[in-house]
Amino acid sequence: MRITHVIDTHVHADHRSGGPELAKRVQAAYCLHASADVDVPFAPLHDGQEVELGNTRVRVIHTPGHTPESISLVVTDLRRGFDPWFVLTGDTLFVGAVGRPDLPGRARENAAELYDSIHAKLLTLPDQLEIYPGHFSGSMCGADMSGKPSSTIAFEKRWNPMLAKSRGEFVEALAAVPPKPAGMDEILRLNRGR
Repeated sequence: MRITHVIDTHVHADHRSGGPELAKRVQAAYCLHASADVDVPFAPLHDGQEVELGNTRVRVIHTPGHTPESISLVVTDLRRGFDPWFVLTGDTLFVGAVGRPDLPGRARENAAELYDSIHAKLLTLPDQLEIYPGHFSGSMCGADMSGKPSSTIAFEKRWNPMLAKSRGEFVEALAAVPPKPAGMDEILRLNRGR
């Protein structure tokens, strides 16, 4: 099997991304959403775009809020059928929590955008769809995350306390976030290739 695409769901602020280096080493496309503000070469991904990987299809959903360029990836295995199999939610939707909106600044505006991304895009996916977020408990990218590494859309609709809130309540709840990750500015500078 050959790696053809290396995809970061967003520009990370809490750890160095190995994406560009991996893509270089295996001669694959390094991919980010088209709106990513970076100085490293990348293949731009667009909302609704489908990446074909043999029997597997990966559909890009632009889910801004944690960061402006955040994406989620809906994966379908055509050997299993035409319905999607799972979604990689990056730092947009976690098990029991949501991503923090304050890292790029404009926290309140980003929180409102995050609410819209989750409710208008992710929660409209099939209930049985498995979700695999970018982090679980212990990460600085969200508060009150579960230690469970995966869930389903239906389970999160039922049990994720952030998803039961109105848009205004959601924005207010995200105003209280943990401290920013140590070294965040330097990590962002490196991940942006600056």
